[in-house]
Amino acid sequence: MFNRKELFRKVAIVGVGLMGASLGLAVKKKGLAREVVGIGRQEASLKEAKALGAIDEGSLDFNKGTVGADLIVLATPVNTILDLIETLGHEHRRGCIITDLGSTKSAVVERAEKVLPHSLLFVGSHPLVGSEKRGPGAANAQLYEGGVCVMTPTERTNRLAREKVKQFWTQLGSSVKIMSPEEHDQVLAHVSHLPHLMAFALMKAIPDNFLDCAPQGLKDATRIAASDPVVWRDIALTNHKPVLRALDEAVKVLASMRKAIVGRDAEALTDIFKTAKEKRRRLG
Repeated sequence: MFNRKELFRKVAIVGVGLMGASLGLAVKKKGLAREVVGIGRQEASLKEAKALGAIDEGSLDFNKGTVGADLIVLATPVNTILDLIETLGHEHRRGCIITDLGSTKSAVVERAEKVLPHSLLFVGSHPLVGSEKRGPGAANAQLYEGGVCVMTPTERTNRLAREKVKQFWTQLGSSVKIMSPEEHDQVLAHVSHLPHLMAFALMKAIPDNFLDCAPQGLKDATRIAASDPVVWRDIALTNHKPVLRALDEAVKVLASMRKAIVGRDAEALTDIFKTAKEKRRRLG
């Protein structure tokens, strides 16, 4: 029976970790596709995702799993997304829409527009949701509800594909923001990539033998340091210029703090903390 909310006949999700499995659960809960297929590298993950109801079928074969799909979602680390784009070709359904969940966009969009055949329609996406947890066992059907998804179309993006992907994210409960790939990478370097790098740096800087005295504040400040190192390696290296600019800004602030402490400059130190506190208040 036809479902009025159904946007796609077959959705293929490549990568059934937290993000991919959560997406499968959400798509099935909302009735947005007739069939959801998961493609992965590990049989155990595919079986777990199927047992959870995140996918209808699983495949270790990329081409076999994606054949006949009218939406392919690349839910893997960024470097893997770049490799997968190279493998998509004319054997896929004409008019098939390709989107991704990558945390950097310039490299991904550039690669897609350079190598994909005209029969495949690419629309860059980045849902700003997630967790430091990993694997399909951490999947949550509500992960995308109430979140923000940044879409990064360009002048070359097919208009109908863009609108259908926007509708997809909207029906999943996300608020859609449109940015250029370059703007996305600049913004996310500061509000997402830098915090993760700082959390990794903070944990690396603390002597191991001090950790048994760690208060809740340290755990709160470094929760995201439990994130997948490979994912964040790819993010840092594929968005290196904006990330370096963000790191340089953080280093300047740390240098100002250090200078104020060395000089016993209570006023300068207080000003830094007040400015930071006010910005934090604005986050809500």
